[in-house]
This record gives sequence, structure tokens and C-alpha cells, in this order.
Amino acid sequence: MTVVPNNKLLERQAARAEPKLSDKQQRSQEYRLAQAVPSLGAAYAQARARWIGDPVLRLVGVPIITECYRSAERQDELYRQGRSKPGPVVTYKRGGESKHNHLPCPALDVAFLLADGSVSWSGLLLSKFARLMKAADARVCWGGDWRRFKDRPHFEV
Repeated sequence: MTVVPNNKLLERQAARAEPKLSDKQQRSQEYRLAQAVPSLGAAYAQARARWIGDPVLRLVGVPIITECYRSAERQDELYRQGRSKPGPVVTYKRGGESKHNHLPCPALDVAFLLADGSVSWSGLLLSKFARLMKAADARVCWGGDWRRFKDRPHFEV
């Protein structure tokens, strides 16, 4: 029998801790989901429920909506990133050109809240989530399937 020191045991338990949204984060998620067109919102809700219903996936991270609707000004700000502002290019669409710029919004971006409170945009996790989204509604398009610019966090109808 192997004896595990208490601090190592706590580290293992913490590593297996289930990610939890705070009340404020939960309200933010509800607000963002309400911005989505009904079919996209329903697909996301179903895919998220299936993810959380899986005991292994649930421990890896919890899907969260990082953005749904965004103003033309916010879109232009993101467009400048990697061009006139530091950082990587994250969009090729200017304000008014993105599906994110409409209400109700036919697009949303997803990431994963991890147990330690950090956020991950893991391509592997997003590809697994994309399968659930597309299974929930065949009209869902995933940015990771695009030929030119891979936008893995992006889902749209």
C-alpha cells in the first residue's frame, strides 16, 4: 500500500475539483446566452448539458460563452488587434461585418473555465465541444472547420 502525504492528497483532490461558476459569472452567462438567436442558444444549452453530464469532461472544464453580441465599436477594437494594436489577429471582420454585431446574435464564442479559475481556449476541448454543438443542431457552423482562418472558439448559425 502506498501512503500519500496529506499535501499531495490535497493536490490530487484539487486537480480533480469540478470547475464552478460564481453567482456573478452565472448571471453573465445567462445574459450572454439570452443574446443568441433561439436555435443557437438551444444548441449551446444542449451541448453544455451533455458536456456537464459526462463525469470526465465535467472535470476537465466547464464551457462558458466569452462573447455573443458585440457592438461595432468592440468589433473595430478587435479588428485593430494584431494590426495597429499589439496582440495576435483575432478577426478579419470590421464593425458591422461580423455575425456578432447583430441582435439577436447568430454567433457566440466559447472557452472553458478550469477548476483553478483560469480560462482555456484549448483546440482539443473546443473540437470535442463542436461535435456536441453540431449534434445538437445541424445548422451550427464551427469556426474550427473554416479553411482559411481557424476561429476555434466561434460557433454560428
